Amino acid sequence: MKLSAPIHVLKIQAKKIKKEENITLAEALNRIAQQEGFISWSLLQAKSSNILPQNFDEILSYFNAGDLVIIGARPQYGKTNFAIGLFVKAIQEKRVKSYYFSLAETHKSVADRIANYDELIGMDNSVFELNYSNDICADYIISKTNNEVGKNSVIVVDYLQLLDEKRINAPLQEQIEKLKSYAKEKQCIIIFISQLDRKLESKINKSPTDADLRLPNPLDLSLINKRVYLSRKSVGSKEVEVTISGKYKLNVRWDNEKIKFV
Repeated sequence: MKLSAPIHVLKIQAKKIKKEENITLAEALNRIAQQEGFISWSLLQAKSSNILPQNFDEILSYFNAGDLVIIGARPQYGKTNFAIGLFVKAIQEKRVKSYYFSLAETHKSVADRIANYDELIGMDNSVFELNYSNDICADYIISKTNNEVGKNSVIVVDYLQLLDEKRINAPLQEQIEKLKSYAKEKQCIIIFISQLDRKLESKINKSPTDADLRLPNPLDLSLINKRVYLSRKSVGSKEVEVTISGKYKLNVRWDNEKIKFV
């Protein structure tokens, strides 16, 4: 069973209920736990380590239908390959049709990376679609997926900062709000690949946080359900630290020979 939000967010929700309904915090926490499918808050906490992903293969299952997700890293740290790995996993699990929209990559680059994870996927492209149009924005994504996207479909957008690069496109905030509503309506998962600010390189602690997200235009990050940041000790490191929503960390392995996360 997956939690609808990280533990610290559930605690905030409980505090809000406590204040609004004038009940004890323990009562509010237990109510939240019951909404998540547990008898009590203590049981939820005890089981939480089993709910959180323990390796790369479990990360996609940690996302809920309707989630907006950011996957961010500095250049050459694997954010695109990481997202493509999740995209391939969604296809392998025979989810409803999934889509990959790229404003940054070529078809060969994306297709080669997909093949690194599963060389047979290209034999059946009825379960996914790759799109490289210069017109990619929220309205375009919705128009291209509306008839076939379904619960747990995965839509990858490569990448976040380019969505409103064209002046004719709506502001980034407006586009993400629209995609938020769309994901909730269709119960699909939308993943945005994102750049991180280069100032991160000069920090002593190289583990990225929300403050390191490169946002040339305003965006309310509360619209994003889960934020996944990648960091490595060096570009060639075979181990990548994955930070999820600023609270949970795990290490995943990069296979240099197969050119994919495992």
